[in-house]
Amino acid sequence: MKNRNLLEKYLPKDRRIRMMVLMGLDVGAVCLASFLGLFIRFDLNIEKIPPGYAKAVFDYLPFYVGITIGVFLLFRMYATMWSVAGLREVVYLIGACGLASLFQLAGMIMTERTVPRSYFVLSFSALCVCEGIIRLSYRIFISMSLSRSDQNAGKRILIAGAGSSGAVILKEMTTSPFAKGKVVCFADDDRNKVGKYLNGVPIAGTREAIPALVDKYRVDEIYIAMPSASAKQRKEIIEICRETGCEVKILPGIYQLLNGEVSVAGLRQVEIEDLLGREPIQVNLDEIMEYVSGKVVLVTGGGGSIGSELCRQVAGHQPKQLIVFDVYENNAYDLQQELKDKFPGLDLVVLIGSVRNTHRIESVFDKYRPDIVYHAAAHKHVPLMEDSPCEAIKNNVFGTYKTAKAANQYGAKRFVLISTDKAVNPTNIMGASKRMCEMVIQMMNGRSGTDFVAVRFGNVLGSNGSVIPLFKRQIEQGGPVTVTHPDIIRYFMTIPEAVSLVLQAGAYAKGGEIFVLDMGEPVKILDLANNLIRLSGYEPGEEIPIEFTGLRPGEKLYEELLMEEEGLLDTPNRLIHIGKPIEFDQKEFERKLEELYETANQDTEEIRGKVKEIVSTYVF
Repeated sequence: MKNRNLLEKYLPKDRRIRMMVLMGLDVGAVCLASFLGLFIRFDLNIEKIPPGYAKAVFDYLPFYVGITIGVFLLFRMYATMWSVAGLREVVYLIGACGLASLFQLAGMIMTERTVPRSYFVLSFSALCVCEGIIRLSYRIFISMSLSRSDQNAGKRILIAGAGSSGAVILKEMTTSPFAKGKVVCFADDDRNKVGKYLNGVPIAGTREAIPALVDKYRVDEIYIAMPSASAKQRKEIIEICRETGCEVKILPGIYQLLNGEVSVAGLRQVEIEDLLGREPIQVNLDEIMEYVSGKVVLVTGGGGSIGSELCRQVAGHQPKQLIVFDVYENNAYDLQQELKDKFPGLDLVVLIGSVRNTHRIESVFDKYRPDIVYHAAAHKHVPLMEDSPCEAIKNNVFGTYKTAKAANQYGAKRFVLISTDKAVNPTNIMGASKRMCEMVIQMMNGRSGTDFVAVRFGNVLGSNGSVIPLFKRQIEQGGPVTVTHPDIIRYFMTIPEAVSLVLQAGAYAKGGEIFVLDMGEPVKILDLANNLIRLSGYEPGEEIPIEFTGLRPGEKLYEELLMEEEGLLDTPNRLIHIGKPIEFDQKEFERKLEELYETANQDTEEIRGKVKEIVSTYVF
């Protein structure tokens, strides 16, 4: 970089050398201020200065220089980054100059050196001006070296948000060697700010004016610097910005502002999560994770999207031992290496096996005696399970049944089942299988000392098999992006949200509950596809086509979180509720499970009818 080389050419690399250079300049400033004090006092005529006054000043000058440098060191003037200094640093500089001048006054009185009283005021003023010029010159040099040429050659930027975060971003853009681009205008919803300037940059309009401002100022990028805005407000602003065709970046949130993390580096690409239109679930895991501390924790399906995140969170809260159980060795291996690197002191056991294997499951429980079980092992892909219904039943229903029986037999304290909203009034075999898993948990809780609970949530953004990775692959390939139906809607949550719910459920568990997350408003899949295409820098329908393929086997237009018979109870977390379990004949259920097991092992299409006998709400 040309300007970077300019800096390296003129500025010493070593911090101590830079400090010595600045001290040298300060020595010169003290000498000059001492002379100017007399020079100004006697009408800018050096011949009028009495020799006695001049001798008094210059005899005391070595002491004055030493005192000033000492005061500057005390005030940390040489540890200040003057390239980004503000009002506070200026006040400190004036205070340091004032204290040095007071020491000069006291010293000259004590040593009986006589000068006019006005000299001290004038020399103090001259010293402030000289020191200000030195610091200002350094700042100007940095700004000219690092900002002007680079910014003129970079992208033109609009910052949405002319508050403190926007000001910090602007300041860093003009001073940092790593910031590329020039801020040409601000947009802010506060109409009182519109028409004013922030550090020389115009606040040119409100959010509604952003498209016009993009054209007027030839904007290339938009930075959204509104960390305190609600999720709904962020979504609205993002949608306006997206229509401009500019690249959009966003400052993550208010917590970054509070932590002093507001910077250009903190800006990130707009993610699809920003478009959900609701606040993320905030759970203080440190407050609720005491129940895993010192415990043996087993995570089945530990290599999957939800399971692996559960393992990461649990590993960070001092379990006695963490057991990862998964049928897929590659997933398990990758997670094993990650956890070993991040948590070297963790007692980690990674085991390969299937929850469908009774002997394998019982041997794991017998050997390790887990206190807490998170059961995330399941087949979850709806269309694939429609083509292989018996496999869905064998893995999901009976894998859960066998794992739950082992937890009961070997004295686990808590068992948390990962369920889904597709278990409610299911129209596919996967959803029906998960509803039976919930019934298994309810049955086991009634006859066991183990607390069995289920956690029900919607689609997880970015998980294996979810729609987002599919859309991203399709966009990378140039389309088309395939949507089953223009009106299909789904509830969405992020992986951290899903995991926080599961962990919270474990803390609240008393046995028999179905925990349900308040997931806000459902999202149209078509809107999700359009948004993701635009976030990728393309125009939906023109550059990337959207193709409607029709509902897949077993797929509903909408999902539900509760059945009609279920009520809602509150928990300490207002976004987490408990659905009242529906009563059923457990003996009859267990008898039908035996029949279902025989049917599933025969790999016959009769399996759907058997499932219907157990889950009356199942429609196929």
